Amino acid sequence: MNSPDQPLPTFDEVLLCTPQTTAEQVGLFLRRCLIPCSRGEKIYTLLFADELSYDVSCRAEELFQHLQHFNSSYRLVILCNCEREHSYIPSAFSHYKVHMIPQRPRADIQRYLQHHYRVAQPSSSAACVFKDNMCVGIVFSKRAGMGR
Repeated sequence: MNSPDQPLPTFDEVLLCTPQTTAEQVGLFLRRCLIPCSRGEKIYTLLFADELSYDVSCRAEELFQHLQHFNSSYRLVILCNCEREHSYIPSAFSHYKVHMIPQRPRADIQRYLQHHYRVAQPSSSAACVFKDNMCVGIVFSKRAGMGR
C-alpha cells in the first residue's frame, strides 16, 4: 500500500496452501522464488502454510534449505494462522517470525483494493455483477447450506 500504483501479486507469486496442496506444487513455487533469474523484484507469498500436511511441510523445508544457498536476495513471505503456530512450517521458520498487525485502517485497505480490482471499461464481463464494476467480490450467506 506504500506504492498505490504498483500492481498486486500475480498468480505465480502466491501459493494458497490447503491440506491437499502437494509437495510438487510447493516445490515449484519455492523454485520460482529461490532460483535466481531475471524476474525482477517479485515478492513471493506462501499463504496458510500451516495448513500443509506434515510430509509436504518436511519436504518443503528441506527444499528451502537446499535452494536458499543459490540465492541470497530472495523475497519470500510465509503467512500462517497464529492459532496454529506449533504446526511444522511455523516452527521450522520460527527464527524468521514477525508478528503482523495491519497498520492501516480497514477503509484505507478497502480503497486500495478497490483501486486495483475496479474494471475501467464496463463490458459484458463478470464485473457488471459486482458493486462499482469490481472484478472481484465476496458472496456469503448467514445461513449455511442454502446453496449460495
